[in-house]
Amino acid sequence: MLDPNDTSREFNSVVTPPPAAPAGLSQFATAEYAHIPGTERCRICGNLIPGDYYRINGQMVCPTCAGQALNGQPSDSHAAFLRGLLLGIGAAILALAVYAGFTIATHIYLGYLALGVGWIIAKAIIKGSNGLGGRHYQIAAVLLTYFAISLAEVPILLARIMRDPQFHGTLPAVLVHFWPRLLWYGVASPFLALRSPFQGAIGLVILFIGLRIAWQLTAARRLPVDGPYSATSA
Repeated sequence: MLDPNDTSREFNSVVTPPPAAPAGLSQFATAEYAHIPGTERCRICGNLIPGDYYRINGQMVCPTCAGQALNGQPSDSHAAFLRGLLLGIGAAILALAVYAGFTIATHIYLGYLALGVGWIIAKAIIKGSNGLGGRHYQIAAVLLTYFAISLAEVPILLARIMRDPQFHGTLPAVLVHFWPRLLWYGVASPFLALRSPFQGAIGLVILFIGLRIAWQLTAARRLPVDGPYSATSA
């Protein structure tokens, strides 16, 4: 179960300096890397990098964010969260389409796909955030995973309606007049499935595991920091 006392948000970075360099941000051995000062932005806070810079997970960051990463997760991560969220939304839409498409094409409900949905969305969020995680990333991942899985029931239901001869040609009217009910049906579908108690309970357990995967993969994590890199080429 999700642990409300989860301490994963207590973030401690790990510094990975070049060989023989003493530990500590201020004592890194300087590395040379071609860079035009003032033209690159930090991949965490989005601010311009006027001079020397560092790298976290191979991504360019400013000295401020690198320093924050030594003591905990960088606090100014709004830009990183937005990138992660947008990538996560894209992954959720793709996962919904694949989940619904598989069920419509095969007429098989494969609940275990929920595990893959949670994994894909979490990985997309982490990719967009350049490795950052934390409570707000976890909440976004869980919500996107739940909606991707539950709302997949809407196109599945519409496909059933289209196959029924008595509803032939009525799909546009259904969408126009009943979209709020369809949306509610999708959101509540994991619990509506409990009308068949055994199968519904299994579905909820699988859904919970998928949500837990999304939660765990987007937790705050230790990040490698290296640098500084020179703002000019050697």
